[in-house]
Amino acid sequence: MSDSLTFCGLKEKQRAIRVEFPETMGLRVHRAISWIGRAEACGDDHDARFIFLWISFNAVYADEREFQSVAYGERAAFVDYFGKLVARDNGQRIYKALWQRFSGPVRTLMENRFVFNPFWQHNNGIDGFEDWEERFRTSSRSFAHAFQSGDSAKVLSFVFDRLYVLRNQLVHGGATWNSGVNRAQVRDGAAILGFLMPVFIDIMMDNPVENWGQPFYPVID
Repeated sequence: MSDSLTFCGLKEKQRAIRVEFPETMGLRVHRAISWIGRAEACGDDHDARFIFLWISFNAVYADEREFQSVAYGERAAFVDYFGKLVARDNGQRIYKALWQRFSGPVRTLMENRFVFNPFWQHNNGIDGFEDWEERFRTSSRSFAHAFQSGDSAKVLSFVFDRLYVLRNQLVHGGATWNSGVNRAQVRDGAAILGFLMPVFIDIMMDNPVENWGQPFYPVID
């Protein structure tokens, strides 16, 4: 990753141009960069790094209700956010990361049933998910089609669906810190987020007048 996409590089850029930022967008970026800095301090603690990077993602995207209230696979606002980023990614940094740098980890993540929500719904005894294996195959085919057609926004949506399950496992106490079980998905998830989050923030700073939405918890005097 270039120095411009480290905490120090992002913070330096933000300070130089933040006067141009709308208040809401400026708050999102300020918060997100702060969590990038915290994640960088984690070193090889992949669990902690993943969690702090997910907080950074929430800071830029920030509507948890989208995940909780909208049916799996129908997160329109989620797709909309990724669509905005990809459309304004003039250097195709997201595309290059997905298809070159992280194509292996992304494919491995998509082939892992342990980060597929219907698998856990079925194993937790929730009715209606007996067909999780067929759903998994359907999801894999849809992902492969998006990947082969170069649809970065859809690929991001699939990837973040899986990362969200991983996030839940960690945040809701469904995993042991530094466990040897499923270590690869935590390490790969942290690596994917660690590269993409600074790129997301940088794209937003380059496009401050875009409507990036209202922060979920604004600053109130």
